[in-house]
Amino acid sequence: MHLHWDWRLARIIDAQGVIIDESVWDGIRSSGLVADRIEMIRRNRMTPEARDLSERFPGVEPSSINPESWPSFTTEEMTLLDQASVILARRGLEESAGDVDRRMEHLVHAVEEMRIGWSTMESRVVEWVGLFLTGIDLDEQRRNIVTEAAASSSFDDLLQRLEAESPPHPPTVEEWVALHGAASSAVEMSDRIKDTELAIRNHAESHVPSLSALLGPLLAARMTVAAHGRSRLSRLPSSTVQVLGAEKAFFAHLRTGSPPPKHGMIFQHPWISRSPRWVRGKISRLVAGKASIAVRVDEHGGKTWGDEEIATVEQAVQAVRSRHPKPPSKRRR
Repeated sequence: MHLHWDWRLARIIDAQGVIIDESVWDGIRSSGLVADRIEMIRRNRMTPEARDLSERFPGVEPSSINPESWPSFTTEEMTLLDQASVILARRGLEESAGDVDRRMEHLVHAVEEMRIGWSTMESRVVEWVGLFLTGIDLDEQRRNIVTEAAASSSFDDLLQRLEAESPPHPPTVEEWVALHGAASSAVEMSDRIKDTELAIRNHAESHVPSLSALLGPLLAARMTVAAHGRSRLSRLPSSTVQVLGAEKAFFAHLRTGSPPPKHGMIFQHPWISRSPRWVRGKISRLVAGKASIAVRVDEHGGKTWGDEEIATVEQAVQAVRSRHPKPPSKRRR
């Protein structure tokens, strides 16, 4: 005999398909209660009707429903099922708000998008000011130009702040309003980036503390998002962790036979980016291996890495640099 059930009823059916016993949900039906029962079944739990039959028939084997032996839905039941589906979808969205991986994904992508807008606006303001003030050094004063333009009440005020001479063709009042607005937008966007990065740091330091200690919270968050979550990142081999973010170069290598990438976004770590070119691949491999271990510690609740573990990795990085102080000599053909 087999025990079958759905949200409406439960049945005991023998090997010949004969219904031995049946228990039907005869309580008040609502879309919310139907959603609760469907969620119960999704988690492989018995409904009260199924539990009642399992107690009446000890040792009965639970199994999946055979559609041929199961009653079809009535119009009322189909309506309840449709309404319950909407409730379950809403519950799923609400639960996803508690998923730190999803929240970090939005934060990381928001920063990336804001940085693109900020970089474009900052460059526009610097070039705009440079159009009128040809005597200032745009490279040396680049950081000040945007903030001073945003803080200035007029173009004459900007001249005093930058200690520049009045140009022969100053901007009109309307032009200055537009320039000042663009500078203010760039400064405001810079502040929003700082606020968002602070949120990323807080999430990363609590969600992937060991990885954050090793790579820094911002890079740790970016790599977690690139891997589609902490759980998946912890399952990736270190060779894949090493080239996360370099997917285009990797697929170009597979397609055209070009040299494979030696590192992806992990290159942003100072241990790699500030190392001599000829050892970056070796250090990337080393750091990626340690990052794989660190995120597994975070995923499986191990002891969070501290200064001692990070110092050990840094010593290993220094050892690699010491063994390769000069670039390898080119082999003669």
